[in-house]
Amino acid sequence: MERTGSRTGPPARLSRLMAVLSAGLLAAGALVATAPAAGAADADLARNGGFEAGLDGWSCTGGSGTTVGTSVHGGTSALKATPAGSDNARCSQTVTVKPDSAYTLGAWVQGSYVYLGASGTGTTDVSTWTQSAGAYRQLTTSFRTGPTTTSVTVYTHGWYGTPAYYADDLTLIGPGGGPVAVPAAPTGLRAGTATASAVPLSWTASAGATGYRVYRGGTKVLDTTGTSATVTGLAASSAYSFQVSAVNSAGESAKSAAVSVTTATGGGGGGNGGLPAHALVGYLHSSFANGSGYTRMADVPDSWDVINLAFGEPTSVTSGDIRFSLCPVAECPNVESEAEFKAAIKAKQAAGKKVLISIGGQNGQVQLASTAARDAFVSSVSRIIDTYGLDGLDIDFEGHSLSLATGDTDFRSPTTPVIVNLISAVKSLKAKYGAGFVLTMAPETFFVQLGYQYYGSGPWGGQDPRAGAYLPVIHALRDDLTLLHVQDYNSGSIMGLDNQYHSMGGADFHIAMTDMLLTGFPVAGDQTKVFPALRPEQVAIGLPASTQAGNGHTSPAEVTKALDCLTKGTSCGTYRTHGTWSGLRGLMAWSINWDRFNNGEFAKNFDAYFGS
Repeated sequence: MERTGSRTGPPARLSRLMAVLSAGLLAAGALVATAPAAGAADADLARNGGFEAGLDGWSCTGGSGTTVGTSVHGGTSALKATPAGSDNARCSQTVTVKPDSAYTLGAWVQGSYVYLGASGTGTTDVSTWTQSAGAYRQLTTSFRTGPTTTSVTVYTHGWYGTPAYYADDLTLIGPGGGPVAVPAAPTGLRAGTATASAVPLSWTASAGATGYRVYRGGTKVLDTTGTSATVTGLAASSAYSFQVSAVNSAGESAKSAAVSVTTATGGGGGGNGGLPAHALVGYLHSSFANGSGYTRMADVPDSWDVINLAFGEPTSVTSGDIRFSLCPVAECPNVESEAEFKAAIKAKQAAGKKVLISIGGQNGQVQLASTAARDAFVSSVSRIIDTYGLDGLDIDFEGHSLSLATGDTDFRSPTTPVIVNLISAVKSLKAKYGAGFVLTMAPETFFVQLGYQYYGSGPWGGQDPRAGAYLPVIHALRDDLTLLHVQDYNSGSIMGLDNQYHSMGGADFHIAMTDMLLTGFPVAGDQTKVFPALRPEQVAIGLPASTQAGNGHTSPAEVTKALDCLTKGTSCGTYRTHGTWSGLRGLMAWSINWDRFNNGEFAKNFDAYFGS
């Protein structure tokens, strides 16, 4: 959020990031392996490798594959697969093989950055690729199966942001395996220590299984290749029943015996924080003035349930020492005295409102790069909370406050000091103030939803290290988090879960961005690193209160459409959400001041919708 009325969005240069990815590939060079000749007794084990029977036997991610009668290498059909967004158009099939045996994989491909590979070999998985193939070119590679391997997955895929590729006449030459039996149901399912929103599970491996499915109350909630998983997005103090099944190319086993678990009691921060079922959050320009004018605390309209004081700012970027003071009289002639301000805060709290200190904003860059800065942050924020009798903290880190160090690639276990220290600092504050501590966050889309495509500096470096950098903070604090209200404004176009780009200013943007938070998503397209869904009561939609408040203002009619879609499943337009969430907490606005300047249009629309 910014002191001025509006500004340009964060430097989300998606095209530049894509260019970096392409450059990384160019630097890698094209490798084509040459495989040894197959033995006379070997057979081609690939099913429908010429795609003459359409996609029979093949599975393509995201519906990316089809068969065509043009650009064919042999026969009358070939595979055409089109990468889109974070989907690299991977088409695969699982093939029965013999343990401890040699195999040769080959295919003819056409296009840029086309890959051919095999996974689940039990030894070293292999792949090969061609940088550019204007005409069909043969790729081959070879591998040996492990001593217990009975099936492998062979695949082709393209690369992110590239045109469609073609593949034909794929073969897997080697000794055929015996029929694969459906694995037995897993045994030994057990639960670890449950938190308020998550349950860790583990079980004993089933012979012949290539993966497992986890069920909650009879409904599948996730797939995994390992023998452990954590189910997240659960409600506090609630009983759940879990089962697991084993799968391979022959099918799915029966479900395991069930294990019942009750989640822990949620603290105030991870629960509703004393908020109403539907809450209106706003920022109050308390330490500065701009074109919207100064609003005294006592004059904040009753519609606002959470009042974030903007802003607490550091004495220097890396000090961690946060200071807050009321707007100077010279800048805000109608500013109240500090005693009047404190009394007005108490009156708001007596009326059921929450008043928080918001740290950061456009000008307040905060980098907790050292433990000294972390400790200074805790002590100085505590001093502000105690001085004004506040209910908690809002984290509004923007600009260069958060970024990921090169090599920090897993949001579930961050190593970057500014990330680790911020998480530690907030946990210390929560521990000090207890269950009633209200914790909210207001990141920009660049730091959250962009993480669906890009995370940190990327696999080869060179990407913007801030991409998705809020994700590890949100994830680590999800059990303490009262409310996340991402700023759906001052944003570039962002890809949603439909792998289409969405632009701010209309209902579609808010629907797509909020659906990502309530559904969860693979980070940087990695299906092994899925950011889990937040609970609907933890999520509000962040918007500018007026056209003067920020880029991406959304009219009341479009805000209503977004709420209808997300809470009722109506007025969704072309985007299809992954659920309907009547418990969506509400709306956030930048800002209370700008809404008053605009005759209260934003708050009036909220009140009318939720019946306040």
